[in-house]
Amino acid sequence: MGAKRPRFGSLQFYPRKRIEKFIPSVNWSTIPRDTKNPGILGFISYKVGMATASVKDSTEHSLTKGKKIYIPVTILEVPNMKIFAVRFYNHGIPVKDIIVSHDKELKKILKLPKNPKVFESEIPKEYNDIRIIVYSLAKQTTVKKTPDITEIAINSEDKLGLVKSLLNKEISFSDFNKYSLLDVRGLTTGKGLVGPVKRFGIGLKGHKSEKGVRRPGSLAPWHPARVTFHTPMAGQLGLFTRVHYNLKVITSGNSNEKNITPGTGFKHYGKIKSNYLVVKGSVQGPPKRQILLTPSFRQTKEQAKKKYEFQEIIAWKQNYSIYLEIRKQM
Repeated sequence: MGAKRPRFGSLQFYPRKRIEKFIPSVNWSTIPRDTKNPGILGFISYKVGMATASVKDSTEHSLTKGKKIYIPVTILEVPNMKIFAVRFYNHGIPVKDIIVSHDKELKKILKLPKNPKVFESEIPKEYNDIRIIVYSLAKQTTVKKTPDITEIAINSEDKLGLVKSLLNKEISFSDFNKYSLLDVRGLTTGKGLVGPVKRFGIGLKGHKSEKGVRRPGSLAPWHPARVTFHTPMAGQLGLFTRVHYNLKVITSGNSNEKNITPGTGFKHYGKIKSNYLVVKGSVQGPPKRQILLTPSFRQTKEQAKKKYEFQEIIAWKQNYSIYLEIRKQM
């Protein structure tokens, strides 16, 4: 027998196909509820891009404690949201949706009833959970005008009372920004049709091989006379749903109070006009991609203990001078 090896391509992400919607669904039952911080458990944002940020490291027992360090960060623009509908559940089954908004922006993507109904009179008699369907006010950004819609859970002992307080009002990111660690859900950058070498990481065959070098040697045996799903073949790569866990929040704010946009704007995005969020590390997807923010559901001690005091976003032309400065410190 020949040497054994793990198969090419993890089945954790099977099937590898284009997603049907840009904002992924969330298993809200796994998100921890903190009764001390009632509110919504998700927020829609848009990826601006990556940059370098200078921060003061205040992490306990860190080798760079008290020093100025430079870290890679991702900037997200977070415009306000509004409630489109309230969804009532009974033992995990949707019972009724009550539409509470009739903004003209929604008419581009949805069919709205002509005569809106009174919310109080439409509440069902039996239900045990309430979630809200929200839409982003994308017109507050420079990305687009068409809103994005998704369902979000609520963290409160009096969910109906919380929903009533949010009806016909703009929900600001400051109402959600109570967490030091966030999970980000979104889609990766689409690559289109690619071969099995790039898609699954198989090795190249010898240069004198028949029928191609960048393909598997055999698709399947004679019997069973079919090609199984284990075989690495060409297909869609990218535009997959992925989740990044435990991203550290560096800072957040409003562009009117503190502007972090460079003079020429961010590459492939433009200028930030509303609220923004800066997190450490990278976020999946290209600029302008929709990203859903949720509280971290499995925090790690390593990420939770980190403390950074934000100073500034480094302009693009300063990156090389910072690189030379870091080299001198090494």
